[in-house]
Amino acid sequence: MTSLFPMFIKLAHKQVLVVGAGRVGEPKIAGLLETGARIRVVALEATPTVRGWARERKIELEIRPFNASDLDGAFLAIVATASRTLNERVYNEAQRRGILCNVVDVPDLCDFFYPSVVRRGDLQIAVSTAGNSPSLAQKIRQQLEKQFGPGYAEWVRELGETRKLILASDLDKQRKLELLHSLASREAAEAALAELPELTAKGAEV
Repeated sequence: MTSLFPMFIKLAHKQVLVVGAGRVGEPKIAGLLETGARIRVVALEATPTVRGWARERKIELEIRPFNASDLDGAFLAIVATASRTLNERVYNEAQRRGILCNVVDVPDLCDFFYPSVVRRGDLQIAVSTAGNSPSLAQKIRQQLEKQFGPGYAEWVRELGETRKLILASDLDKQRKLELLHSLASREAAEAALAELPELTAKGAEV
């Protein structure tokens, strides 16, 4: 079996088609809302939450059967229906068009899998078992959530700001690299800022 290639993908301004808007489809749509993607949903029925997103213009929702033309312009497709026939139809059409597709909970009809994710601001830790055991991935995620608490969100933001200050400084290239490689601790970040007094004086802080 070939290995999966892990990556984080930018969906801003890209069109994503979701087929199905029920109990299974709703969380998949929810996961797309903050990506900046243009979300188009086609379904025979939709949960009240999904209908609410449509009213708020967060998504485009059409209550009707799927048509192959719904894939026109799509960057990727997510299918969340209870019909194996429809799932296969959407997947096969996506394959024909070269569009990445995920049929929820059907590993053999997936070009990619949803990982179990720990989110702490810009810090994201994803766990995948390639569809073999979502329960194990969820258990590992729960362990990681305890290890990486909510405070990491602010810490990562601070690291990003410190990195910008170092890169914009007059320090020599080697010293910049040394500081950047040592930023994994708060003490190191504070020491790095101490070398940039003119920036610290302007209100930069860690």
